[in-house]
Order: sequence, then C-alpha cells, then structure tokens
Amino acid sequence: MAKINDLWSHLSATDKKIVIYGMGNGADKILSVLDERGIRVCDFFASDGFVRGHTFHGKRVLSYSEVKEKYGAQNMIVLLSFASSLTDVLANIYKIAEECELYAPDVPVCGTELFDGEFYRDNAEKIARVRDLLADDESKRVYDSVIAYKLSGSVTHLKDTHSSFDAALRDVLGASDFEYAVDLGAYNGDTVRELSGVAPRLKRVIAFEPDKRNFKKLGEYAAREQRFEIELCNVAAWSMRDTLVFDGGGSRNSTLISPDSMTVGKAQKTVEVNANSPDNIIGDRRVDYIKYDVEGAEKEAILGSFKTIARQTPALCVSLYHRSGDIFELPLMIHQAFPQYRFYIRRRQYVPAWDTMLLAKK
Repeated sequence: MAKINDLWSHLSATDKKIVIYGMGNGADKILSVLDERGIRVCDFFASDGFVRGHTFHGKRVLSYSEVKEKYGAQNMIVLLSFASSLTDVLANIYKIAEECELYAPDVPVCGTELFDGEFYRDNAEKIARVRDLLADDESKRVYDSVIAYKLSGSVTHLKDTHSSFDAALRDVLGASDFEYAVDLGAYNGDTVRELSGVAPRLKRVIAFEPDKRNFKKLGEYAAREQRFEIELCNVAAWSMRDTLVFDGGGSRNSTLISPDSMTVGKAQKTVEVNANSPDNIIGDRRVDYIKYDVEGAEKEAILGSFKTIARQTPALCVSLYHRSGDIFELPLMIHQAFPQYRFYIRRRQYVPAWDTMLLAKK
C-alpha cells in the first residue's frame, strides 16, 4: 500500500507556524503527540473576548486577532484542542477554517493509539469490511467522512455528516415500538429523556451510571418521571462483576483508567466504582433496546450483554469514538457474534467526531 499522508506527517513537514486553539486536557494530549514527533507549537489562543491575561504552558494566551496579526492567517496552522456541539461555536470554528489552515487532531478519548497513517494502513482491510456491512448509502457516506476526518484532522469532512438523533432512533431503529430499554452510561438522564421522546410505549428503562454525582442527578430525574419506570444501577457496565478505576471528574467524559490510558491530561482524581455485566442485572427480563456509551468500556459492556443479545436481539446503539479502533473493531465483533444484525452509522453535530454511533437491528 502506498504511503498515507496523515495530519501528523503534514505537521512534521510544514514550514508554517503551529498554534493551538484552546487549553486544558485536549491541548495537553495534542502537545504530547507533537512533542513525541519533535513538532514545535508557537502559541496558544482563545476566541476574541475570552482572553483574560492567563497563561498556558508558560505562554500568555493570545486572542485570535492577536495570533493572526502576529503570524498572518496564511502563515499559520491552527490546531483545535476542544470539543463542541454548539451551533454558534461550530460556526466560528468553520469561519476560522476559511481564513486559516485549521485541523482538529483526532486524539482518542481513551487509549494511546492514534489514527495516523500507519494505523490506517494496518487496519484498512477491517475498515473496508465494516463499510461493506453498512445497510444504506447515508451510513457509508458518514463512515467515509469520519474515516477521512480521523486521518486528516480536517473539520470540513464533518460539516455535513450529522443528523437528528431523534430521527435515527425513530426511523432507523423503530423506537416507537420500544417498551423496555437499557441505558448504559445514563449520565444525568438526558439520553433516557431523549429516548422517551420517540418511544411513547416505553414502560421501563434500566439505567447504569457509575459516577456518584451524575447518579444523584439521574435519581432526581427518575423520581420526577411518571410516565415509565427507571431502574437505577450505580455501577459501570462491564463484562463481569468487578471493581474499576475511573476519572473522578464527574463529567460526561469521565473515562475508565486502564493501563493504556494517556499519560498526559490524566485524571487529577480517580475513584473506584463497582462494575457488573448487563446480563447479570437484566436476567431474563425483556429488552427491546440497549444503548452503549460507557467512555471506553464499550467492548467489555457488549461482551457482558452477549446472553441478552443472543436471546432477544434488541436494537443496539453503540458509541464508536472513544478509542481509535472502535469504529471498526466494535462492528466487527458484533457481526461475528450476531451476523443477523444490519448496521447503520449516524452521528450528532460535533467537532471532533464524537457522538458517532453504530445503530444495529435485526
């Protein structure tokens, strides 16, 4: 196979000044990769109006106007270091991308494997196999765009690939017929609420949420919900009963701490949480739908659901964005075990390619 020119190779070869848009954990992850490759970052900047004289990695954080004046829009490469789904924020990102060469490096939420040229070359056959399994043209279009984005970092590949997730649940998975659901990674109840909006026959949701603060908010929502039962499980979804260590930040992206976790941007606080398999908790009860968004533990959670899937073939919604290999490894794992499923890819509005989901139904 010919050499693949990925973002990191491009950054190694450029003569342009490299600047990072944003600060925090995302910037730290990008800096770690750049440092390993000997690539120098010249400055950090924030949006005009959000600069308060603070510093980051020993440099004063500039405004966008300042960094343009310092280097010239055509003489710099902007690396986006934060994620957003907000329409006004994305509009600003795309506006900057029209003025400058801008990329959003695909650094994984979990693990250390980068989706670079070598990774793509090593897994091209698997990527192609998943594409061949996709059941409609829209899925293939979105899949191709996400793969192109992950390799190149170019946000233009993501611009027109999102759709209404309500519509995906209703039209692709047939949510109007769901009565019994399992939400693995229920956060504060937002995805249960979303499901209930397109599933009028819903009777019960078994909701897993390991983080104590999120679980409290989930419980408050469950106490207010009168239309259906919410069974609360303060555990992490896993392949068996166990104790796991998570980032204790309490955000939606509180991730599993494992031996292959990133060494930079590491959690300042960790917490042990109880884990259990969905099979153990579901037992022989009916399930029409399972959602997997468990911050890097999707593979183990799916393995822990095999008995339920084999017995009932529920509709599945699986996050494909936490680890670099998720976008092909998880579909192939499900297909090998349950070849009767048809696969679709849909994603919400987001930069980077977060909230990319595999939808599977019999």
